[in-house]
Amino acid sequence: MIEPTAAIGLPARLLADPEMIAACAARDFTKIFGLAKARGGIHVSRIARQCELTPSRVGEVISGRRTITNMNVIERIADGLRVPGHMLGLAPRDWEERTPAPAPPVRGFAEETPGVSFLPGQPEDLDGILAIAAATKVTPSTLRSLQTSIEDYWRRDDEHGGEALRPAVIAQLRYVMGLLADSTDPNYRRSLHGIAAELARLAGWTLFDARQYSTARAYFTQSLRLARAIDDRAFVANVLACLSLQATYQDRAEEAVTLARTAQDVARHDGGTPRLMAMLYVREAFGHASARDRPATHAAIVEAQLQFGRVGFADDDPPWVNYFDRTKLTVDIGIALGQLGDAGAAEPLIAEALRDEPETNLRGRAFHSFWLARTQLQRGQVEEACRAANDALNLSTTVDSPRVTSHLRDFRHLLTPFRTFQPVAELDARLAETAG
Repeated sequence: MIEPTAAIGLPARLLADPEMIAACAARDFTKIFGLAKARGGIHVSRIARQCELTPSRVGEVISGRRTITNMNVIERIADGLRVPGHMLGLAPRDWEERTPAPAPPVRGFAEETPGVSFLPGQPEDLDGILAIAAATKVTPSTLRSLQTSIEDYWRRDDEHGGEALRPAVIAQLRYVMGLLADSTDPNYRRSLHGIAAELARLAGWTLFDARQYSTARAYFTQSLRLARAIDDRAFVANVLACLSLQATYQDRAEEAVTLARTAQDVARHDGGTPRLMAMLYVREAFGHASARDRPATHAAIVEAQLQFGRVGFADDDPPWVNYFDRTKLTVDIGIALGQLGDAGAAEPLIAEALRDEPETNLRGRAFHSFWLARTQLQRGQVEEACRAANDALNLSTTVDSPRVTSHLRDFRHLLTPFRTFQPVAELDARLAETAG
């Protein structure tokens, strides 16, 4: 059977699909080929022909029996399927200069308004329209505006969670990647790489908070590539720390420790500041605590405290690590000790941090109230635990964070032996209604 003639490359709608974006960022060709076949309607033989591969090899990749790591092959796939270079961590492809960047088609206006349609030769995708409307020249003002947006995103993420922010963050990441593809000035390119790395990390963080771990990992990986491209080792360490925390949440304690220690090595090689090193040792402590390795947890905590004791006003800290202050160190040590089951040592640390923590950090306060409740319950302080859990529950209604909701569900299970107590019964009813 001869395949019908079809346009070269993947459809714009598929290239704009978050699952495809994540697969490309991770260079997961099993997923890329599978999506091309299932959602793009491209037969295996056509994928093979356009990418200069054999059909049997494409079939082996789709089935997971073969992986693709050779750069020449990756470039052939990018060109054959018309995947923009930035999506696969490549330089812009030659054909991209002639082809608008893919984006979801603009729907509604042309479809619902009689007599209105796009004229031949006009871009039908959102990125193409924005490219016409906006100046593409990068200026210092452009860079400052982008950096200010990132700072605002992080503030809003702390206050309300990242669910509502994620579409804007991902759209801005795509915009910056487009600027990067067009820019030739080496100074601007370095700044754009750094901004794109921050946006990719933020996208990964919002997905991690939503417990969408596979897609989060893809964005974290993209962030690593961008930071590595400009040899920003401190930021590479930062992203590795994010991956370490995610591994802890996924009960991959050994992976969490390995990632944290690798981050320490990377940061140390670049003269990592004491504040940054303290944060990285805390992430290592989380991994050890998850594995219930008491000596290793305490050793990492001691090192974190020693590093933080060296923090000075003259330190050249990256802006993104300034959140790690004395209060954050205290509460994180308390959480690590609580994970070990050492509730007596953990509770006063978490309670102290909650007293000092900014009221605006709603998601953080929800987490820390949960951990306070957990340690109090471990100590048999049932009424106190119910009060702290009610605080966490109240805060959870003001933030959109599946991680917070998941912690509250876990706490509800911990309440099972105490459900005959009136305060527990009342809290359990609230948890059943809110956290499920």
